[in-house]
Amino acid sequence: MKEVAWMAGAAIGSWLAVSAIGGDRVNPESAFGMAGPLAATSASWLAIVRTNRVAPERALDVMIVWFALKFVFFVVYVAVMLRLLELEPVPFVTAFVSYFIGLYAMQALFLKRLTAVK
Repeated sequence: MKEVAWMAGAAIGSWLAVSAIGGDRVNPESAFGMAGPLAATSASWLAIVRTNRVAPERALDVMIVWFALKFVFFVVYVAVMLRLLELEPVPFVTAFVSYFIGLYAMQALFLKRLTAVK
């Protein structure tokens, strides 16, 4: 899907820029802060698009299920990153929140376009 490519390109491109500027001070925390939101938005987007093609009336149900799955995923993901991998909290949380907001904003725009009446 081209939307997933756009999300991945924006996320990876911005991470490369942050890495070039911040270097070791922000890595690997910024990479892991990007990876979770990117994986979640990509997976949920693919599920939404697939459902919208087959049964558009079920798209909202799929989004609700994915909301619950992502809630659990993010709780576990953040706990693993901070407790088990012992990443520095400030750069990780800064990257995580930034990518979370940015990628979900992109997904919202894609969803608006997907559901627009033609």
